[in-house]
Amino acid sequence: MAAIIRRDGVRSFVLFTVGGMELALPLDSVLEILRPPALVPIPLGPPSLEGLARRRGAVLPVIGLRRVLGLAGAGAGEGGTDDGETKAARLLILRHNGQPVGLLVDRVSGLSAVDEDRIADSGAAPDPSIDADLLAGAILAGDGAAGDGALILDPGPLIERQFADLGRGPAGSADFSAAPQPKTVAVMSQDEEQLVVLTVADQEFALPVAAVREVVPVPETVTRVPRARPHLLGMMTLRDALLPLVGLRELFGLDAAKDVGRGKVAVLRTAEGLVGVAVEDVREILRVPRERIDPVPPLMAREAEFEDMDGIARLDGGARLIPVLSAERLFRHGAGNGAGVGGDARGREREVAVATDAGAERAEAFVVFRLAGAEYGLPVAAVQEVLRQPDAVTPLPNAPDFVSGVTTLRGAVLPLVALRRLLRLPEGRGSAEERGRVVVIAAGAARAGLLVDGMAGIVRLPDGAIGPAPVVSQAQHRLIRRIGALENAGERRMILLMDPAELLDMDQLADLLATV
Repeated sequence: MAAIIRRDGVRSFVLFTVGGMELALPLDSVLEILRPPALVPIPLGPPSLEGLARRRGAVLPVIGLRRVLGLAGAGAGEGGTDDGETKAARLLILRHNGQPVGLLVDRVSGLSAVDEDRIADSGAAPDPSIDADLLAGAILAGDGAAGDGALILDPGPLIERQFADLGRGPAGSADFSAAPQPKTVAVMSQDEEQLVVLTVADQEFALPVAAVREVVPVPETVTRVPRARPHLLGMMTLRDALLPLVGLRELFGLDAAKDVGRGKVAVLRTAEGLVGVAVEDVREILRVPRERIDPVPPLMAREAEFEDMDGIARLDGGARLIPVLSAERLFRHGAGNGAGVGGDARGREREVAVATDAGAERAEAFVVFRLAGAEYGLPVAAVQEVLRQPDAVTPLPNAPDFVSGVTTLRGAVLPLVALRRLLRLPEGRGSAEERGRVVVIAAGAARAGLLVDGMAGIVRLPDGAIGPAPVVSQAQHRLIRRIGALENAGERRMILLMDPAELLDMDQLADLLATV
């Protein structure tokens, strides 16, 4: 039975309702009471898990008490219906085995000091809808705030039943927070170039992965610079540092695409510092044999407008041509008529580069993709390329249910893993605007393609923004060991970081998921 504060014959409780049921928790077990924040879903957890929240730098799982008690309706967090009950919903923060946990309730009635003679064993107020093992007693009906009586929940057994491993690492296991050791870019074939494919005004361009520091969403606020040329969109903040923002569409004089949304910013390393380049989308990451990247034809190469191109990649048998841009020469485009970055701007860029690099000396880069409304990340070194989903997939007999089949990639067989099935997420696709992608990962000799909803870009996470993921199940803990949390210009992101080595161990995955 949970301990209950006793002062001069009076015990203190937090009173709340769930599905019309009056419930209570000992006051000393509740750390905070707050409005429900935005929740990020995490897979392979118990049915009662509403998602993850971030509070005071800690990531905590949130349990929906309606789900625990088998009542109609899901939790009333953000994204629910905008009725009075949803607005009154509250999150009670407790601690279990050193790990903060949130309990989502319909409404908090208040705090109450209850005379000891009104506290009875739970058997004195039986309720067949609640397991007696989850109760620490009952408040008998009387006068005052708790006049109608309430059942006292025992938070320990309640949380333990949902998360048997919360706050504990698996016995005898290795340190799961250690970074995996995937195949790195340095040991990839020297005859291939790894490219990030961007879209601008419905046209494709590419940049070498080595030149792209990260890719982030276009911020809601961009500060314009007075008397700047059209392609100099202004300044943005990136982790408390200023970054000049250049519009590639404006730089190249291309027409605006229809309904481009907020778009992406590719942060490039240049001799003049870090520069943000606004584009519409990050479409793919490709490994292209060098012999398929042709030099710019001489007739074009002698024109100043094509000085920023390193070559042209020939894909799909030559049916798809992608200009490969040079990050170093990109901003010389139009310099003859003064359209390039000016001296004052170059000075600011150097200052930005020093400030940004100093704050990001210890950081990890991740390829971030979207799946069922959440963002997931994989180390850039483990991702060989990102492709469009193939039109046809060959089924693989006797394969685990999460293996959709196989396809061929440059003559080699590539197994395709349906991440929605693997993570026990509902079948479906992302938004209508998103096109499915295949994220090709490798660790040692193993290789697989992960079917995802869409790409979110490349993100660099400082060490301080990465923490361990709560253990909601053993299967989740093996696949998602860390979580990245970013807050930039008021935008909060929580990225579930996956272990590529675990994703490639198909036999172990099948055994592990059989217990979920």
